[in-house]
Amino acid sequence: MEDLKFLMETAEEARKLAYCPYSHFSVGAAVLTKSNKMYIGCNIENASFGAGICAERTAIFKAFSEGEREFEAIAITGGKEGEDGHFCAPCGICRQVLSELGGDDLKVLLGSAEQYETYTLGSLFPFAFTKNNLS
Repeated sequence: MEDLKFLMETAEEARKLAYCPYSHFSVGAAVLTKSNKMYIGCNIENASFGAGICAERTAIFKAFSEGEREFEAIAITGGKEGEDGHFCAPCGICRQVLSELGGDDLKVLLGSAEQYETYTLGSLFPFAFTKNNLS
């Protein structure tokens, strides 16, 4: 689908904005809302390592803070600085956040614009901890 390829291309552009002076591993993400708006994110590291944030959370938090509540897909690409992006699955914290805000049916694109695979979040994060577990 052309829209999904464009989403992955946008994630590649977002990756160029990453701030990763410690790991030298840059990640870009682009989230597509059901209202057809796109929000980007990149990883931003910090000398106090726990204070950094991943690209996926940056993108979805930006969308959420702008009032978006329904999401279609997220594209993610990553790799060592200066190298082409490749398959880069979201970390556990990002999977938890995406589960809470995007749900099991959220499409997750991993790879690059030239070659990517599409998954559902539910397939990447089975048995997620949700608000139902708090009841």
